[in-house]
Amino acid sequence: MEPSSGAIVVTGGTGTLGREVVRRLLEDEYEVRVLSRRPHPRADRTPREWAVGDLATGVGLDAALEGAATVVHCASAPAKDDTVATRHLVEAALRGSRPHLVYISIVGADRVPLGYYRHKVACERIVADSGLPWTTLRATQFHDLIARLTTVQRAAPVVCTLGGDARVQPVEVREVGDRLAELAVGEPAGRVADFGGPRVRELRELARLTARAQGWHRPVLPLRLPGKVVRAVRDGGLLAPDHAQGRGTFEEFLTRRGAMR
Repeated sequence: MEPSSGAIVVTGGTGTLGREVVRRLLEDEYEVRVLSRRPHPRADRTPREWAVGDLATGVGLDAALEGAATVVHCASAPAKDDTVATRHLVEAALRGSRPHLVYISIVGADRVPLGYYRHKVACERIVADSGLPWTTLRATQFHDLIARLTTVQRAAPVVCTLGGDARVQPVEVREVGDRLAELAVGEPAGRVADFGGPRVRELRELARLTARAQGWHRPVLPLRLPGKVVRAVRDGGLLAPDHAQGRGTFEEFLTRRGAMR
C-alpha cells in the first residue's frame, strides 16, 4: 500500500474494529486521525492524530475532517439510530474535502429484521447517495460477539443458545480491520464482496466451546424460539458461504483469549 496524500480519519477508532483499522494503517505508515467524543488520553503515546467531535450532534466534525483524504466510518451505537451520526458525517464531508468514505456494515443486514440491522441498511443508502466517493464492506459477526452470547450468562445454571440449525460464520476482527485498511487506501469501489469467517458453524456448538473455554461444567440448552428474527437466522440470513475470506478460527480465538487472561 502506498502512502496517501491526506489524513485517513477513523470514526470509532478506539473501538473493537476501529483499533484494528488504526493499527494496520499505522503499520503501513499512513497519517491517521482518530475521531472521538472524548479528549486524547494523556497516557496514550500512539503515533496518531486525535480529533474531538460528536457524531450525534455534528459538533466538531468540520475541524475533525479538515484535509481528510479518506474517512473510515466504524463508529456504531446499537442502542441508537446510526443514521443520525452517518448523516452528520456525510454533511461535514461534503462541506470539506469530499473524502473517500469507507463504511462497514453487516452481512445479512437486509435479511434479518432487527432494528439495528435496518439502521445499518439505511446508513448504506446514505453513504451510496451522498455524492461522495464511497466503498461499503459487509462482514459477518466477530468472534468476540459470538463468545459474548455465552459469557454474559456466567451466573446462569445452564447456558442457553439458539437451537435447531441456527448458524453463524464468525470472523476474526483483525482480518476485517486489515481489509478495511486496504479499502481505505484504494480507489472507491462501491459495494465490495462480503467478508466472512472461514466456516459456517452452529451456534450451539460455539456455545459449548465457549463454556468449556470458560471452565464451566454446566449443560448447554438449545432453544427453539419463534419469531421472524430467529427464523431468518435459521434460514442462513447471517451467512456468506461464498465469501469465506477469513482464516482465523473460533477455536484459535478462544485459545488466544485464554492466554491473555
